[in-house]
Amino acid sequence: MAKKTATKKKSASKKAKKIASKKTSFRKGAVAKPTVKTAVKKATARRPKGPAWQWSAVETAAAIRSGAISAVETVEAHLGRMHAVNPRLNAVVVDLGEEALKAAHAADKQRAKGGELGLLHGVPVTIKENVDYEGRPNFNGVPANKDLVAPSDSPVVRNLKKAGAIVIGLTNTPEFSFRGFTDNPLHGLTLNPWDSDITCGGSSGGAGSAVAAGIGTIAHGNDIGGSLRWPAHCNGVATIKPTQGRIPAFNASATAERPMLAHLMSAQGPLARHVADVRLALEAMSQRDPRDPWWVPAPLVGPKPKGPIKVALAKIPEDMKVDPSVSAALRQAADHLERSGYRVSEVEVPDINGVWQTWCDIITNETVVMQEAGMLKVTSEDFHKAWGGMKAKANVLDLKAWMQATAARSGHIRAWQLFFEQYPVVLAPTTVKPTPGPRDDTISAERVQEIFWGEIRFISAINVLGLPGAVVPVTAHDGKPIGVQLIAGRYREDLALDAAAAIEKRAGVLTHRLWEMME
Repeated sequence: MAKKTATKKKSASKKAKKIASKKTSFRKGAVAKPTVKTAVKKATARRPKGPAWQWSAVETAAAIRSGAISAVETVEAHLGRMHAVNPRLNAVVVDLGEEALKAAHAADKQRAKGGELGLLHGVPVTIKENVDYEGRPNFNGVPANKDLVAPSDSPVVRNLKKAGAIVIGLTNTPEFSFRGFTDNPLHGLTLNPWDSDITCGGSSGGAGSAVAAGIGTIAHGNDIGGSLRWPAHCNGVATIKPTQGRIPAFNASATAERPMLAHLMSAQGPLARHVADVRLALEAMSQRDPRDPWWVPAPLVGPKPKGPIKVALAKIPEDMKVDPSVSAALRQAADHLERSGYRVSEVEVPDINGVWQTWCDIITNETVVMQEAGMLKVTSEDFHKAWGGMKAKANVLDLKAWMQATAARSGHIRAWQLFFEQYPVVLAPTTVKPTPGPRDDTISAERVQEIFWGEIRFISAINVLGLPGAVVPVTAHDGKPIGVQLIAGRYREDLALDAAAAIEKRAGVLTHRLWEMME
């Protein structure tokens, strides 16, 4: 009888451990509160190699939970890195070091009490300066926005803090986050840590530059026309633009609600050096917030497709002149996927040209009607040049044409969803050309059109579809990073990230090379 009781207790103990282990894995739903139960331990766990600012978010969270390092020491390491490299980069434009250290002390006290800790307990992160951060102006790159003081944290900031993340700074963005290049009259130009002669991208250029250089383990950004994926490519880091509705969004400081299609085409998301960190951040960011009526409680992991998973290597339209370095990177990514068990075929994706034009028409006309006059009054000449170039590629829509464009959007989404039935993942370029200079969109209207239509067409087009798209670095050419995009069906971020992780496993983490160059 005693033996049976002991066996039952042992079995129950094993079951409890198994359940606890599952809590730390990538969850199947975004509704459950992302926490990890921890018992207070002495600092016996091994610290990851290298300085703390070089650790991944996954490693950092585990080290803090185990007691291998304190939250205070972790934050101090990242602040030290920020103060060492940011003066040259201008990626972080608001230093929150003082309040970050207070939060770190509180995090260590909370851990000492035992109990449940958030997935990102004590983990340093950055926030893009175009979402509400309580008590601070939401400048969005515009000096005239000084009076738009946030009365509360935006949902993505709130969710990161709930998960235990510690915000060490706010990152730069162009005026109204409307350019693919990060520069503004308020904070100035942000540089790419790989090379000051190429752009860090935009509009989340400050976020991409910061996390690549080792400032924070995760950088928050957002994306309405490529503003997560483009900076990820330019700075050699990973990201996911989630399905619209995956991560809640709202700015209480805004003077008016966003128009419908702008809301349906934009997404909040993370940039990080490791795909696993992107996945972890996505889970933390995805928790419910009642202020966003478009938030969807979709599971973070869906049914696994029958193997081997078929990947469509997107055929590139003939009018897009592909640089040999980009062709080589795409072939390399396809080879990495093949070696990982995927089956890659080069095929034509559904009407990428029509999809891009629909995106351009909708966002441009909506902006002209709802925002243009107000924006032009308070923005720089550089903004006017860049906006003029984007606007010139759009068709002017009357009410009937507008309705037709929004209806066409539904048809495009349907075509892509049916395509994913056969090919669950699409491998596509981020850009077909080498990364341009830091202010190339101010050269001429023609140059702006060349960039958005001729070079990054596969990025911006995806926004109108609301589909998830991951970017992962593959290689560096002439010292400049090249990434590829992985697109999946609605709410199948898991498939895009799985494929990105397979590429990363063989390509390696590119920023390790960057840090050697920066020393």
